[in-house]
Amino acid sequence: MLNDPLADALSNITNHEEARKTEVIIPASRIIGNILKIMQKYNFIGAFEFIDDGKSGNFKVELIGNINKCGVIKPRSPVKKDGFEKWEKRFLPAKNFGILLISTPKGITSHKEADANETGGRLLAYVY
Repeated sequence: MLNDPLADALSNITNHEEARKTEVIIPASRIIGNILKIMQKYNFIGAFEFIDDGKSGNFKVELIGNINKCGVIKPRSPVKKDGFEKWEKRFLPAKNFGILLISTPKGITSHKEADANETGGRLLAYVY
């Protein structure tokens, strides 16, 4: 039983990346799909596809070796539209190195896009 599917998916991606595997299969959900799209947009992963198994399904993700670490942020802390720098210092190793994934009223986005749109939200994960 999975208590946190997002944490399980990101730890699987990190573990397979460290083992230098070329692909990983993770359980599917809408949030995980949106996060994978953002990771693909910022060139952390390659292509991914949905595999229907008759239940909730899985994602087959192509790993390209660009992830040093990724994980969830718990508790899901609220962040204001001008408070991203504090969280960047806490979760990312350097300025402009990696992204924070934020759940905003306009959907899941990176902290760079949320800062450009001047929206706040809740922190979900980090990738660098």
